[in-house]
Amino acid sequence: MTADASRAAACTPAALQHLIKTGDGPRLLDVRTSGEFRTGHIPGAHSVPLDTLREHRAELRQHLDEDVVLVCRSGARAAQAAAVLAEAGLPGLRVLDGGMLAWEASGAPVDRGPKRWELERQVRLVAGSIVLVTGVVGFFVPGVHLIGTAIGAGLTFAALSDTCAMGMALAKLPYNRGPRTDVRTVVASLRDRPVL
Repeated sequence: MTADASRAAACTPAALQHLIKTGDGPRLLDVRTSGEFRTGHIPGAHSVPLDTLREHRAELRQHLDEDVVLVCRSGARAAQAAAVLAEAGLPGLRVLDGGMLAWEASGAPVDRGPKRWELERQVRLVAGSIVLVTGVVGFFVPGVHLIGTAIGAGLTFAALSDTCAMGMALAKLPYNRGPRTDVRTVVASLRDRPVL
């Protein structure tokens, strides 16, 4: 556990692989969108998107112990999920250090599904397109270029705060949501391994 009690401890990809190989693997909760999960996930992970986890934290809490590693793309959403579960009375959770990016970079196994663009790439496309279009239109319509300036300010804030309003909005699109996560199915799969 880190010195700051509000932050979850990090679990490196190598440490997680070792735990899985020795049979002492923790429960893996992947808090990315269902669409991201379907594209590729750690074998045995449960898909519980962050919004679903927030909404059903009390119900999920009843079927979890502290032997949980939270997974997302880079670690930011997993840290948010750890804070949500800590508020629900489940402190001491771990976050996969570097998320799926680090997991894949380490050569660890990934269950693959249909390929799709990651949210970060979608944000770059949308933000870049808005800046490009408003920059060109700004030659003909004074002031329109300020929209691009606002997008730039939003991206700067996103980098400084490690949050992204545009990414959260894009995550709600049907392309990114994939099939809806059924909490009853997740709870049933969590029941298969009793809380210690």
